[in-house]
Amino acid sequence: MTTLLRGDPLGWSVPGPSAVAVGVFDGVHVGHQEVARQIVEAARLQDLIPIALTFDPHPLEFLDPARAPLLLTSVEQRCELLGALGIGAVGVLPFPQIRDLAPEVFATEVLGARLQAKLVAVGADFRFGRDRKGDTHLLESLGGSIGMSVTIVQLIGELNGEKASSSRVRELIVVGDVEHAAVLLGRWFELRGPVMHGDSRGRQIGFPTANLHVPERMAVPADGVYAAFAGVGGAHHPAVVNIGSRPTFGPGQATVEAHLLDFDGNLYGSELSLRFVSRLRNEQRFESVDRLVEQIGRDVDAGSRILASVEP
Repeated sequence: MTTLLRGDPLGWSVPGPSAVAVGVFDGVHVGHQEVARQIVEAARLQDLIPIALTFDPHPLEFLDPARAPLLLTSVEQRCELLGALGIGAVGVLPFPQIRDLAPEVFATEVLGARLQAKLVAVGADFRFGRDRKGDTHLLESLGGSIGMSVTIVQLIGELNGEKASSSRVRELIVVGDVEHAAVLLGRWFELRGPVMHGDSRGRQIGFPTANLHVPERMAVPADGVYAAFAGVGGAHHPAVVNIGSRPTFGPGQATVEAHLLDFDGNLYGSELSLRFVSRLRNEQRFESVDRLVEQIGRDVDAGSRILASVEP
């Protein structure tokens, strides 16, 4: 099981020497996955603990809030995904504190003393410490004095000639191209959150839905109807998901609602995950509720066919 290190990094402790990769790792896309595999393999060869360091909140929320991106994964999701690749521990760097540390303190105390790092992998544009004064050259110099080697990696991978970056995946998600995003992620894009009470309109028209509460600052696919797998209680159920304001019923707030195709029960308060497989259509306003119900029936048929051919 992957260990999650939180709190003051100057108080962290690991049971032995480590190999550390540093990055935001938002999305844990195919490029991130390759970096994780390299760290895991290097750790295996040198009998080290493979560790990944991420940030919470995203550095741009402090450095340039206007450019701060929506997130593809929560910290907990990143920990799970990196752990599945063999990462033994994920350290969550609290950016407001980390940015005020002297570069020398971050390198020698956090990486060197607390994590016992013998190998550190960072991107070419990595900056650290107060006023971002630390760069890869300083890290290499400091590392040399404490027996820590530094490897410069390219955190943006490439798949079929296309660069896999968190920014590119985010662009695809916000326009609803979940199929393309899945290629760069190496898995279905997933939203998680608790099921909250809605207005029960879906149940009234014969298609009960689970209303997902999406955590703040998470990226959400564009308004529309999607085929997805809904995960609850360790099982995954085929589902049709509507994202939007349900214009047939008049002006309303945007919601994420999932109609589980093979589930009949109370989900209120449960933790639900939605893995988006395919976009079925745009959200639209119908002239009557009967027309909407007819279309939902067609959506369920289309979603069922798509989901029957893929794995959750």
